[in-house]
Amino acid sequence: MIKNTLKTLLVSLIGISLSSAADTLFLKGKDGPGKGKHVVIITGDEEYRSEESGPMLGKILSQKHGFDCTVVFSWTDGYIDPNNQKSLRGLKALKNADLMIIGTRFRQPPSTEAVHITNFLNKGKPVIGFRTATHAFNGGNKFGTGPSAIGFGAFGRKVLGEQWVNHHGGHKREGARGVIEEKNKDNDVLNGVADVFAPSDVYGVRHLTDQDTVLLRGAVTKTMDPKSENVDGKKNDPMQALAWLHPYVAPNGKTKGEAFCTTAGASVDFVSEDLRRIVVNASYHLTGLKVPAKANVDYVDPFYPSFYGFIRDNNWFKGLDMQAGDYGLGKTPHAPDPPGSPAWPHRPTPKKG
Repeated sequence: MIKNTLKTLLVSLIGISLSSAADTLFLKGKDGPGKGKHVVIITGDEEYRSEESGPMLGKILSQKHGFDCTVVFSWTDGYIDPNNQKSLRGLKALKNADLMIIGTRFRQPPSTEAVHITNFLNKGKPVIGFRTATHAFNGGNKFGTGPSAIGFGAFGRKVLGEQWVNHHGGHKREGARGVIEEKNKDNDVLNGVADVFAPSDVYGVRHLTDQDTVLLRGAVTKTMDPKSENVDGKKNDPMQALAWLHPYVAPNGKTKGEAFCTTAGASVDFVSEDLRRIVVNASYHLTGLKVPAKANVDYVDPFYPSFYGFIRDNNWFKGLDMQAGDYGLGKTPHAPDPPGSPAWPHRPTPKKG
């Protein structure tokens, strides 16, 4: 009887584990400097396709650098739904994480999920934020309690150093070229980084302080062509910060941590090899590892990013019916561009037939 009871319990636990695993994508790290360290990559934004870029970054970090990676998604009724701001599943993976990478926009996770972010930050563990992570969360809830609690809307400014300000460049018209901040050119996060270009426009950045280490400035370019010239005039004088390091204070008001943030990070931005490289470099730097002179950031599987843009059709993501496993190793998903996207031929596209 005891044996049968244990067997039933085991089957039940396996079922729970498999159900949970289906919500997230786990990528086991190969041998490499990051072996034994765990990175949690949190996706979920309506515009910049972090559900595409998150798995791609996880594959590079796990297969080329040894980090175990878990990718978290937004969900609705059994399919990945970036438009659902209230359903991030799998944040419990942060319990044993060494690094959090986040690219969400205006998420409102329930308290049962948000507590895992609070606990992670209270340990002073490092964070990497890209693009809309400056406004990663929204609503009246907080990470933590008491006078030092971080409101959802304050996450960007307090943890990453900046909040949502504005589109400094022309949206879907002007691009962003990374320009190395001369005084910080020897920072190891910039190892091997020389040519960052993002077809997403430059964000306005106003709230950084002397505590922040600016690594890249973002030059507004005339078009979204990587060979485009920088615009003349006041738009690039001064140039906005594009990537920086920021010290943060945890929601408990005591523990301190460090974050890296870049306001580049649309899925198509990661066509830029050196944008991928600066994120990989930051992963090494923030987890206490020696940053490679020129980190290998080649795609593990072909990467076919769709262009950025809001998708108003409520059936769009239901029709795609994407599951976490669809982004796994050996998989090369390709979603259509959002309606009304401009032509951008500077990316790999799958062969027809």
